[in-house]
Amino acid sequence: MMFRLFLGFALLVGGCGAVDQPQWVRTVAAYEVSLPTSKDHKRFLALLEAHAEQQGFHVDAATEAELRTLSQVAPITFKASVWRGDDDDESMASAMDSKEHLGRIWISFPRGKDPELSDRFRTELVSDIVLLWPDTRALPIMPNGAIPLARDLARENDRYIVRPSAAAKYELIEP
Repeated sequence: MMFRLFLGFALLVGGCGAVDQPQWVRTVAAYEVSLPTSKDHKRFLALLEAHAEQQGFHVDAATEAELRTLSQVAPITFKASVWRGDDDDESMASAMDSKEHLGRIWISFPRGKDPELSDRFRTELVSDIVLLWPDTRALPIMPNGAIPLARDLARENDRYIVRPSAAAKYELIEP
């Protein structure tokens, strides 16, 4: 009996494979915004909320208690997403830091189901972010929409590039 259960489970798991993501969820742009203080976090969140509201979107942000709980697994100081639709139908932006870049929030933007709307939202939001935090830097995007690991990035002017020593790991779409 146990063998049959194990065999059934193995067949089920073996049938699971990677599923290609739809093009509209692929990341097309990402930026790093240095937000070292809780005051910066509040200003950034207010900016996200203002831009979201203008477009009829909404923001879901982790509370302090949720961030403390998440930090028990890996340090994090900020996490928020902008959503289109009442049921979080489509992500318009996602912003968070992690132990590799604490205090440096990475905000990423997917292509979106309506790329014109997504582009307009991103352009207007990023313009205001750069006004308030001029040290904002573009992050490189890989063809699959992923952002390279923080340890593989080097600052270059107003953006990051992949370190030459790590370049072989990545095929990039330049920002």
